[in-house]
Amino acid sequence: MSKCHSEFRFYGELNDFLQPSARRRTLVHEFTGTPSVKDRIESLGVPHTEVDLIAVDGEPVGFDRLLAGGERVAVYPTFQSLDLGDVEPLRPPLQEPRFVLDVHLGRLARYLRLLGFDSSYANDRSDDELLALSRGENRVLLTRDVGLLERAALVYGGFLHETDSRLQLREVLDRFRLQSRIAPLTRCARCNGLIGPATPAVARGRVPGGVLREQRRFSRCRGCGQVYWPGGHLTRLRARLAEIGVWF
Repeated sequence: MSKCHSEFRFYGELNDFLQPSARRRTLVHEFTGTPSVKDRIESLGVPHTEVDLIAVDGEPVGFDRLLAGGERVAVYPTFQSLDLGDVEPLRPPLQEPRFVLDVHLGRLARYLRLLGFDSSYANDRSDDELLALSRGENRVLLTRDVGLLERAALVYGGFLHETDSRLQLREVLDRFRLQSRIAPLTRCARCNGLIGPATPAVARGRVPGGVLREQRRFSRCRGCGQVYWPGGHLTRLRARLAEIGVWF
């Protein structure tokens, strides 16, 4: 079977997935047959979940567009401020941001929950379990595992470029435009359950005696029963997140 060639150009942070010698330049990519543009993008190392727009010879296309050779393919990451107008999205838009995080992202899960975002996490889930949760509950799968994001069945995913959990939080807030959706202290950092108001009587026996004497405002997780109250820990959390530009 004869070989064909198409030109590929990746933009923005998509270059992070390419070999250093291939970054920020036009690539001449060789293939056989008539593969889909999605297949060729991932063969070059870029997970499909990170792609927001594909243009072939200047025309927006879907992942299933077949290549025959000679095309010029431009591949763009998630846009944070650009209005794509009437361009058909590559995947159905999510109405509410909900997440499932891989086993290495426990601290990020805690931060997301503290800011009110539905974030499913357990430290013993397999890749197949993560994928099933993402598909079954329309959750964005957050991970630093490129191979996991390349799973064909995955629809919604997000690669984390940062390694520090606070910077990962900033990355997620920016990518999914969540700043205006922050609802602090409405979810349990421990189990992801919703938090509601609680009386001092409910808190009795669940918090230290000194706290019970000093505080009158309590809340309780409807899932695991964890009791929360305002205190120095909240001040410290606000200070830590303010360092990365997150205020509440």
